[in-house]
Amino acid sequence: MTREDLLDAGWSNGDHLESLLEEAARLEVKGNKLSYILKRLNRLHPRHTPTLSMRDQSLPFAEAIDAEGKEAERNLRIARRSMRELMASPVIEAGALMPDACPAGSGVATIPVGGAIAVKNAIVPAAHSADICCSLYATIFERHEHLEIAQLMDALVAATRFGPGGRSKDDWVDHPVIEEDVWDNPFLKGLQKHARMHMADQGDGNHFAYLGSLNTSETMLDQLTQAGHESVSSQLRPNHGYQVLITHHGSRGLGAQVFQRGQKAAVQATKAVATGVPENAAWLSYESDEGKAYWEALQYVSRWTLANHQSIHRRFMERTESVATVAFGNEHNFVWKRENLFMHGKGATPAWNDEDGRPLLGWIPLNMANPILLVLGGNKEDYLSFGPHGAGRNESRRALQRRFRLKDGSLDEDAMRKELANGIGDLDVRWYRGHADISESPIGYKSPEEVRAQIEKYGLATVVAEVQPLGCVMAGHGARREEELTPKQLRQQEHRADRRNLKQVGLGDWGDGE
Repeated sequence: MTREDLLDAGWSNGDHLESLLEEAARLEVKGNKLSYILKRLNRLHPRHTPTLSMRDQSLPFAEAIDAEGKEAERNLRIARRSMRELMASPVIEAGALMPDACPAGSGVATIPVGGAIAVKNAIVPAAHSADICCSLYATIFERHEHLEIAQLMDALVAATRFGPGGRSKDDWVDHPVIEEDVWDNPFLKGLQKHARMHMADQGDGNHFAYLGSLNTSETMLDQLTQAGHESVSSQLRPNHGYQVLITHHGSRGLGAQVFQRGQKAAVQATKAVATGVPENAAWLSYESDEGKAYWEALQYVSRWTLANHQSIHRRFMERTESVATVAFGNEHNFVWKRENLFMHGKGATPAWNDEDGRPLLGWIPLNMANPILLVLGGNKEDYLSFGPHGAGRNESRRALQRRFRLKDGSLDEDAMRKELANGIGDLDVRWYRGHADISESPIGYKSPEEVRAQIEKYGLATVVAEVQPLGCVMAGHGARREEELTPKQLRQQEHRADRRNLKQVGLGDWGDGE
């Protein structure tokens, strides 16, 4: 008998499990049946009797979203169903859907992208997803007169990394955050190598490195100053042109491993106190040692992810001999503690007031060919004081690719090139792994105008500035292209991917990249 056997049988985690395992081993040697052993162990240390269960009626949740068109209506219908399943959890107090809402898989109670929940004294790992701390970070710097955009983009490609896996050992990027004394935390133990190999590494999916231009106005700087953000406004000159580097990524393999451990612990902990709870709704109580350890692990992952952004920006700034004017960012896949409530956002940007009463600053991207918005949070409590993290999707990546599939199973390259050309115009767009990904082009996302209009309609945030696009780096596809496969192989590949995506929690075909 193992610790996991005892946890699955209903005992809570703790030091008492060691004495129970010793007694179980003694009884097993004597040839006793499992039912008898469990009965004897329960006399030594009674199991907790589950006292909680899913609600008969789901709590209502707020919607800051309008569906416009057939695909959008279907998309919202699926997202609503997932939220209703999740809102039956006994520890969730409130929920909301943002304008960028779209499914993140069809597993029961899977929080959609653009979903937010408030949880009382507990953390639901599946509600922040495996891409912990997916976030945006921007560095504003003086415009280059002697470097062309293509040269800046060359430097950006050299500064970052995309694709599966991590950096090879001879290409590791050092940062003090890797040496922090955190590695005895049970959710971080043994993961220091992941922290090393993924530094200055952005991953796949919709993660990007975006180069843009920002023209400041007196109105913009006045808005920032009046909102209490003099630390930003005082560094910027009015009526001046800057360039901006904005990166979007999460915590890579480090966060994925922490999530897997947290999710497993949550499922076991929830079984001990509740019945009938779907795995995607499982939680860790913050009042438990395990819950506090997971919270501390999340705080480290947040620091590491910020360091990851800053490493990429530093490498770019060194290569271009640029000097940062000001830099700041925000997370959108995370958990934030506000008194006894844990605010979970899956692709949702915090838009509340901070401890000093200032509306939070945040970046909201729309697509590679549209501006990235600098916003002040609207603090709309009706929507849990969140905003969207981007434009979201109305159909999955693979569903979009099927539009360009010919009868023989190959991709229509000419049609894809035309669509890309129409979408990105003369922008300098680089696909790090060599081949374009049509699902990450503007056609893959909701209408920027509609999302922006809904931000304004529901008062989620105030747009104070726009960063206009100059160029963008995204992962793209690797060397082996889909059209090299036979039609049968393509169908099998898509079928496997669809099944895999249905099982994933918060990642995959609809949501943020790994």
